[in-house]
Amino acid sequence: MIVIVIGVTGCGKTTVGAMLAQDCGWDFHDADDFHPAKNVAKMKNGAPLNDEDRWPWLERLNTFLAESEREGKSLVLACSALKQVYRDRLARGCAAARFVFLDGDKELIRARLLARQGHYMNPKLLASQFAILERPQDALRLDIAESPAELVRSIKKGLEV
Repeated sequence: MIVIVIGVTGCGKTTVGAMLAQDCGWDFHDADDFHPAKNVAKMKNGAPLNDEDRWPWLERLNTFLAESEREGKSLVLACSALKQVYRDRLARGCAAARFVFLDGDKELIRARLLARQGHYMNPKLLASQFAILERPQDALRLDIAESPAELVRSIKKGLEV
């Protein structure tokens, strides 16, 4: 199974995804690690990525996921995947892909971003992320007001892991 934990910056994708992967004995990957340096620099400077920036990144991620599936590897990927077209590109050809959408209140997420240390994502980009967010219809939707441990339990139950 490939579980893709999605949502806006600061919603807890990495925290919850890493906990889920550890709990299941699977590998965890953060899509941020697949960004080229120019994308990271752009976000660090407070400029949102555009589709031209995202397509090569999504292709790289899709190739990685497809190879993992062919090799029979289960894993968790944390990835924003804010639009349906991004999710379609990400999971293209991956029958084992399941999406988990971490949804939450914008003010709660803003507070988390402001408290976060050592991450390159500029908190000013939160508004642009909510502006393009297309809430998925085909994902397990969870409210981030729950604790990370409770979210992991809900994911395992909802996806029958």
